[in-house]
Amino acid sequence: MASQLLRAVMLGPPGSGKGTVCQRLAHCFGLHHLPSGRFLRQHIAAGTGFPRTLVQAEALDMVCELDLVISLNIPFETLKDRLSRRWIHPSSGRVYNLEFNPPLVHGVDDVTGEPLVQEEDDKPDAVAARLRQYKGAAKPVIELYKSRGILHSFSGTETNKIWPYVYTLFSHKIPPIPSKEAN
Repeated sequence: MASQLLRAVMLGPPGSGKGTVCQRLAHCFGLHHLPSGRFLRQHIAAGTGFPRTLVQAEALDMVCELDLVISLNIPFETLKDRLSRRWIHPSSGRVYNLEFNPPLVHGVDDVTGEPLVQEEDDKPDAVAARLRQYKGAAKPVIELYKSRGILHSFSGTETNKIWPYVYTLFSHKIPPIPSKEAN
């Protein structure tokens, strides 16, 4: 049986759940999640959340032809709340959210007991600026993929409510791994 190749990109503003959705897709469909920083730096000067601009999208075209682009649309206020409640353990990268994934002890990493920090980018004023910047830069990228007929947009306030729709879309493209649950 020949293996299938599906080249997909996940777009969305900071805090939209891109990483969570990608992890679930990799688990349920046996896909390889290639974080943009690890894969694309070898080919294109890129950071995380790639492509963020039209120039980056055009550069990606020179590397591969995409089959599918997912855009996660989360309300501004939801993202602002979600990001401003995010704290991390710097040495491990573990992420906590004070609302839906709090540490066992406030301000302390569950595994090491070391202090958690809030990155400058996650403070409310910085979050608002990041979201405005994303919106302006992403609009032409989204329009490009929409014009190609490969864009699929999903809106909501919770990843768990968006996930079943993303799962259904992917299950029409490639078969899920047997015995893997959709959630």
